[in-house]
Amino acid sequence: MPFYQYKAKDSSKCCDYCCNGFELLQKPDSEVIKNCPRCGAPVEKLITGFSVGLSKSGLDRKATDKGFHKLKKLNKGEYEKEY
Repeated sequence: MPFYQYKAKDSSKCCDYCCNGFELLQKPDSEVIKNCPRCGAPVEKLITGFSVGLSKSGLDRKATDKGFHKLKKLNKGEYEKEY
């Protein structure tokens, strides 16, 4: 299940929780919340990027564990093995 981020629409009528923004773990087909769960102030869903779950170094480590190699292009037709 993904995390969705929400933030208060009006910064003058919000609590610390929704003024700074908060995350909720929700099913993708669940309804978008309209009010802060703590103070009831109107909130809006933020558009955010997503993450894969592994950092670049984590992906590189997984690839080497599976026997893959990574090459770096030096010149036209010339490559250097990174791992």
